[in-house]
Amino acid sequence: MVSLINYKPMKNIFLVYVFFFAVSCASNSSKKQIVELSCGQCQFDMTSQKGCDLAVRINDKSYFVDGADIDDFGDAHDEHSGFCEVIRKAEVTGEIIDNRFKASSVKLLDQ
Repeated sequence: MVSLINYKPMKNIFLVYVFFFAVSCASNSSKKQIVELSCGQCQFDMTSQKGCDLAVRINDKSYFVDGADIDDFGDAHDEHSGFCEVIRKAEVTGEIIDNRFKASSVKLLDQ
């Protein structure tokens, strides 16, 4: 026969486990990945915004970037390295929210 005294500590341990599991699942939505990075309008044919804006392409789908600017990485119109002229590879951390990529880090791989 099991004593009722042991149920309360087990319940607390179970609740702590569930809490940490939920927190770990929520934090995994932002992950590090290798993407194509360029001007959404000039290179990825995105038309929902005017002008030149930084975008990522993940699994053949393009998203404008929040958290980094197209000019953060030099002249966007430089013929050899500008995002309006070439598509570059980058390691990014972030997540897609409301059809936009919310970047927490961007590191170019071809520097």
